Amino acid sequence: MNWYMQTGKDGDVVLSSKINYSRNLRNYRFETKNIKEIQEIENLVKNNLPSIGYNLKFLKLKDMDELTKTSLIEKGLIDENLINNNASILVNDEENICIVINTQNHFEIQVFSAGMELENTFNFAKEIDKKIEEIFDIAKSKKYGYLTTTPMSVGTGMRAIITIHLPGLTKTGNIRKVLQTVNNFGLNFTAKYMKNSNVIGDIYQISNKQTLGITEETIISNLKAIVDKLIEQERQARKLLGKNEIELEDIIYRDYGILTNARKLKWDEALELLSNIKMGVDLGIIKEIKDSQVAKIYFYINPSNLQIYFGQNLDSYDRDIKRAELIKQLIIEK
Repeated sequence: MNWYMQTGKDGDVVLSSKINYSRNLRNYRFETKNIKEIQEIENLVKNNLPSIGYNLKFLKLKDMDELTKTSLIEKGLIDENLINNNASILVNDEENICIVINTQNHFEIQVFSAGMELENTFNFAKEIDKKIEEIFDIAKSKKYGYLTTTPMSVGTGMRAIITIHLPGLTKTGNIRKVLQTVNNFGLNFTAKYMKNSNVIGDIYQISNKQTLGITEETIISNLKAIVDKLIEQERQARKLLGKNEIELEDIIYRDYGILTNARKLKWDEALELLSNIKMGVDLGIIKEIKDSQVAKIYFYINPSNLQIYFGQNLDSYDRDIKRAELIKQLIIEK
């Protein structure tokens, strides 16, 4: 099963860990739009694919249909803001490695894990990055470190990102304090899903801001310290909510009732319902479904992967109907 349909360590709070290295080739223009250069970089990568290893496959985005491309965005493998038809990817079957080629930088080396696996994910990403540097002539400076398109990632060129579920801190009214604290520690704290300036689903992403004048190990250590504290605070907040047992169970089971009985569900509505239901499963309140089923629902409610699941191209109204149908199927599944 792919990482995005699993629950890992501390999976009641942490959904995933990700490491991203931005790298560029020394003898090519950064963020090049020149077709000849783009093709040269592609050929260089393809010729060295066996040396890179990890059973990576080369795929070009312009050869994919729109549904496949948007499904990759939903999986978090590519960023819709950086992707163009000149880009290509190297991806393995498990999809926990995805190297994006010819976007903002020549290489975006990404490694993913379910749950709180920051250190293991970092070590694996570092191993891949080292291999890339052994094979290709990577641009770097003795003074500044790795050179990137944007000054914001010069230095280590590394982003460490934790995706975290915080319904307890949201419901107890402490989420603003969390935002302030995390920002004070020099980290980014952003909602993963927004609609009309409102957070959907209580899911946030925490990542390092600083890449220059700091070691990769320090970035990981600082981020881990903050996330470990947030895990503790979120669990305490859920415990506090649990003191009013009937009220909490009523909220959770009402949402579970809607999710399991609705005839049609919009994506954002399903995401909101799932936030309470995941918390209910993690607290042992809901015993009818397991963590693995919740993870599958999170994945397949997304528009493109929903259509791929049913093997149909659907308009928004039919997607809402099929989304409700899919959820029932996945809940019955044992």
